[in-house]
Order: sequence, then C-alpha cells, then structure tokens
Amino acid sequence: MPVIVGDRQVRPLDDPLSQKTRISTRRDKAPSQRQLRVGEELRHALSRILSRGELRDPALAGLNLTVTEVRASPDLKNATAYVVPLGGGGLEAAVEALNRAAGFFRTRIAQEVALRHAPRISFAPDRSFDEAHRVREIFERPRVRRDLVSSGGSGDDGPGGAGQGGAGGSHGT
Repeated sequence: MPVIVGDRQVRPLDDPLSQKTRISTRRDKAPSQRQLRVGEELRHALSRILSRGELRDPALAGLNLTVTEVRASPDLKNATAYVVPLGGGGLEAAVEALNRAAGFFRTRIAQEVALRHAPRISFAPDRSFDEAHRVREIFERPRVRRDLVSSGGSGDDGPGGAGQGGAGGSHGT
C-alpha cells in the first residue's frame, strides 16, 4: 500500500513491490571516487584553458579566475564548475560570461581530457569563502566568544586551548 510523503508516493519497505520499483539515487550520498577523480581532472583542465586567455568575451578580459571545485554528475555527463575571481569583484558577470562560453569549454575539455564523452559544463559562483567569513564573524561576536570560553573551549590554541601541554609537554604526570 503506497504512502504519500510530501509530494511523492512511497511504498513501505516491507512491500514486495518496493524492492522491484525502487530507483537508486546518489542525491543523498557522497560522490563516488570516479566522480571525484573526473571532477579534479576537469578542474585542472579548466584552469589551464582559462590561463591561456583564449576567451574573447569582454566581460572576461583581464579577469583572473580560480576554479575552486568541479562536481561531476554520477553519469559524468554534466559538471558544475565553481569559480571565484581573484580580487573578489565581478563574480556574477564572470559566471554569466563563462556560461555563455560553455560550448567552447566543452570542446577544449574534449581535446584535453581522456573521457568517452565530454561533460556539459555549467559555471556557478563559489560562495564557500563568503560562508566561511560569515561563520568566522559569528564566532568573533562577544556573546559567542563568551559562551565558548565559559564552556572550556576557546576555539584556538591560546591560553586554555588544546595546544597547551604544560612545561614538559606530558599529560597526566
């Protein structure tokens, strides 16, 4: 008997049909070793292509970009490259220009990387640095800092932190 969960119809695990009709997805799983290897190879290839300066788009002229990560889909037919410009400015315009040139990048990747099919590349802004900065600012707030110190963890190797081992560096003697 199917059960409605959210907007999907799901069969209970004890239902014999559920074993036959269940589709395995990797949406909630970590990427496979092959996905990671291919993503890293694509990242290196994109970095080489960008460093050669073959793009003619004025939005990319004189802009130094770093490809921080490439995530390949499980079937390796699609990949998303996360980029950040050095200096931090013009991120959205750069991503738009890179997506306009996606066909060019796919052609170049097909020439440089030994894959059966070159993946479709899409570009996205890498916001991980912004997120790390936001988290750091939260930890530096006086109220949070006070809570960390009162709970015994200061978050660094300063006085009272984990890096203090005493005069001789031995514990419990």
